[in-house]
Amino acid sequence: MSTTTQPSPVHELAPYKELSNEALQGRIEAVRAGMGSRLLILGHHYQQDEVIVHSDLRGDSLQLSQMAASSTDCRAIAFCGVHFMAETADILANRPEKLAARDGLRVPVILPDMAAGCSMADMAAMEQVESAWEEMGELIDTDDITPVTYINSAASLKAFCGRNDGIVCTSSNAAAVLEWAFQRKKRVLFFPDQHLGRNTAKAMGIPLEQMPVWDPYADEYGGNTQDQLRGSRVLLWKGHCSVHQMFTADHVRQFRAKYPDIKILVHPECPMEVVDLADISGSTGTILRTIEAAPAGTRWAIGTELHMVNRLKQEHPEQEIHFLSPIVCMCATMYRIDLAHLCWSLENLRDGTPVNVIEVDAETAHWALFALQRMLDVV
Repeated sequence: MSTTTQPSPVHELAPYKELSNEALQGRIEAVRAGMGSRLLILGHHYQQDEVIVHSDLRGDSLQLSQMAASSTDCRAIAFCGVHFMAETADILANRPEKLAARDGLRVPVILPDMAAGCSMADMAAMEQVESAWEEMGELIDTDDITPVTYINSAASLKAFCGRNDGIVCTSSNAAAVLEWAFQRKKRVLFFPDQHLGRNTAKAMGIPLEQMPVWDPYADEYGGNTQDQLRGSRVLLWKGHCSVHQMFTADHVRQFRAKYPDIKILVHPECPMEVVDLADISGSTGTILRTIEAAPAGTRWAIGTELHMVNRLKQEHPEQEIHFLSPIVCMCATMYRIDLAHLCWSLENLRDGTPVNVIEVDAETAHWALFALQRMLDVV
């Protein structure tokens, strides 16, 4: 459970949708000015430009949560991202030592639109993972499996890892986390993104035949044979990012044919065939740093979310930057956060009737924090 009972809002949403962007922008800035450092607006890299311009901090999901949690002045967080990000912010900002330092005062974490979810995170439902874990145990010793969940997962899945001697990873530290896991145990269950798990393990030299995919909708053993499971090193959950899965090897080949000098830069959530053909594969942070450090006149095709690529184009006119796919692809759930929702949620927060507060229950938060902290200690 990651929502909490809230008072009825003073301000209803509908009238905000009738306001112009200029009016909404002015009212958002008025709340920011009035609340000052007590309010932190977090903006994920995939957000729309008109939203992210109002953010105090910009980054990826874990980075934003860590920065907000480290603030001593912050008394409320508005997370312009998706549900699992707000959960992580709540867990880190309201962990026991932080609550003690504030004499028990919680920092509410607001998600401006509760419909801003993550299709990848939803592909690993808690009951599916628990059922798979039990079924795996019929063939292999689960005490010899380290469950590893990508940060892009629900708090309940992070807590599952915590309870079962597992860990969380990000796209930037997945290799370090897997190395740690293999030093301790024989196998890894990696979820919810099969592509990040496969690309990372393959780069570490693990053969593809030792990485079966567990399909939670298959009739038996996740669609695998008993021999496949017994011979596994990495059990990959059948999940993916809808944005990154749509990039193809043909997109890479088409750009190389048109621009022989182009560099291909992709996120490791892309399919293996794309990552194998790319010049560089890396996290959101890696993509940003690569472009920032590249010489003027460099030509790039980037395989990640459209808003981020377009922002890089605007911020780096000295380079030639292309979106890797000819098809428009953006994070549709992230896109649900707009100025109307942000203004509505901020004004209700200001007036004492916060809406869309994300609060992870204490037990889930405890075990999720265990898995998160283990990652931070490892890397």
